[in-house]
Amino acid sequence: MAGVDVVFDFDKTIINLDSDNWVVDELGATDLFNQLLPTMPWNSVMDRMMMELHAEGRTIDDIVEVLKRVPILPNVVPAIKTAHALGCNLRIVSDANMFFIETILDHLEIRECFSEINSNPGFVDEEGRLRIRPIHEFHESSHGCNLCPPNMCKGIIMERIQASLMLDGKKKKVIYLGDGSGDYCPSLKLGEGDFLMPRKNFPLWGLISQNPLVIKAEIHEWSDGEELARILSSLINTISMAENAQLLSPKNMAVPAYEALACPSPKPAMVANSIQFKQPIC
Repeated sequence: MAGVDVVFDFDKTIINLDSDNWVVDELGATDLFNQLLPTMPWNSVMDRMMMELHAEGRTIDDIVEVLKRVPILPNVVPAIKTAHALGCNLRIVSDANMFFIETILDHLEIRECFSEINSNPGFVDEEGRLRIRPIHEFHESSHGCNLCPPNMCKGIIMERIQASLMLDGKKKKVIYLGDGSGDYCPSLKLGEGDFLMPRKNFPLWGLISQNPLVIKAEIHEWSDGEELARILSSLINTISMAENAQLLSPKNMAVPAYEALACPSPKPAMVANSIQFKQPIC
C-alpha cells in the first residue's frame, strides 16, 4: 500500500477528548485556565498553565500519569496498527503538542506506526518545567491563513505533505481524518481521488455541511471509533483493489521483445468471466 497516506488529527480523533483540557482539568487548574483564555491565544495559555502547575509543585511525572489515563476512541488503536501493517504511511497533524502526543502514543505502543508528527513543540526545560511553543512563531510573522489559529495552519502542512508525495512522480492517495475547525483548511487542499473522514456533528463536519461542493475529496463521515475503523479499512481496501487492477491492466503488462517479434499477437478467448490468451505455435 505504498500509494496511501493516512493523515490523522489527534484530539477527538485518536483520543476521545481534547488533551489540553484533559490535563488542565485532571490537575485541578480549570478555573485559572478559563481566566487566562480570554487574554491570550490558546497555545500561549497552555505554556503559561504548565509553568503555573510547576510552581504549585506539579511534576512532569504527574502530567505523564494523567496522559496515560486519557480516554481513547474504541477500535482506533487496532485500526492504526492494521493500516500500518498493510503498508500505509501514517502521519499526525495536530494543534496539541509533541509532549502530550508522544507520551500517549508511547503508552499505547503505537508511536512507531507514525512516520511523522506535526504539532506544537513541547519539551522539558532545565528547571523541569514543561514548555509548549507554537509550531509557527506568530509573534514574529503571520502564516497568512485566516481560517487557522495564529500558531498553526494545517493547510500549509498539508501542502508540504502533498509536495513530498509527488517526488516519486506518482500521485498518492490521501485519507484525512479530523474533527475540528482547524481541520477545514487542510480539507480544502485535498484533491479528486483523495478521501476526507470528518467526525459527524463536530465543527469540521458542520463547516463542510454548509457548502460540501468546495471539498474535492470523497467525503465519508464517522461518529465513533467503530465507524472510523470500519470506514478506514474499507477505503484502504478500495484503494488497494484499484491499484492492483491498474497493475494488471493490459497497458501495464510488458511483453518480452523476442515474443513481440517472433509471434503474432494472441487472440483473447473468454473463459469464465476472465480473459485468457491462447499461445500461438511459432
